[in-house]
Parts: sequence; C-alpha cells; structure tokens
Amino acid sequence: MKPSIIVSSTDLERLEGLLSLPAFRSRSDLDGLRDELERADVREPADMPPDVITMNSRARFLEQNTSREYELTLAYPKDARAEEGRVSIFSPAGSALLGLSAGQIIDWKTPDGNAIRLQVLAVTWQPEANGRFEL
Repeated sequence: MKPSIIVSSTDLERLEGLLSLPAFRSRSDLDGLRDELERADVREPADMPPDVITMNSRARFLEQNTSREYELTLAYPKDARAEEGRVSIFSPAGSALLGLSAGQIIDWKTPDGNAIRLQVLAVTWQPEANGRFEL
C-alpha cells in the first residue's frame, strides 16, 4: 500500500503543465507521477505542513536495507543534477518522494531493478515553510 501524500496546489499546477507539454504528454514512463498527482491530498502552499516533501525541498533519508543515510533535493527536470543530489521529479525516485512526510516509508525499485526501502528522516528545507512560494 502506498503512503498518503500531500501536494501543494502550486506544485500540482506546475507539474500538470509540464506533463501536458507535447514532449512529455505521451511518455508512459511518467504515468507513475500522473498517478501520484491524482491520489494526492492537495493543499494551498501556505497550508503545507513543514515536514512534507514539496518541489525544491531538501530531505534526509535512510535506506533501510543498507542503513545508508543521505540527503536529496526534489527538482524540476531542468534543475536535476545527480552529482549534486538533485533528483528529477520525472525520475521514478523523484515521483515516489513527492508529498511524503517525515517518518513515512516507501518501497521502490532502482533503475537496475533492486528493491529498496526508504524512510524520510526529516525535511531539512522546504520552500513553503520558508515563505518561498515562487520556487
């Protein structure tokens, strides 16, 4: 069962806009993101809990099967840079992280087919919690 997720109305609007562009409209690899957006609890940016991963949020994670901890930033495709820990919302990992809250756990498959379980330890920076509604 997938954990419940919360998405800001601004993120929803921007992501739906991107997904409707001709370059992305028919990409079946983005169906997972479309499904996540459809099931999300949508809130106004000012009403976002500060421990929820929104676009441009930075969060700490624990990979439970290896006990490895790391920090990632959820980014729009144009801003994604793996070497900087900026994961694209259009990647399976990125779409799985959107809307998760601190303490939640998600199972997903890596590009090489391995199953991993990630726990959100903390949202270390969130635009909405910092009054940065334009990000």
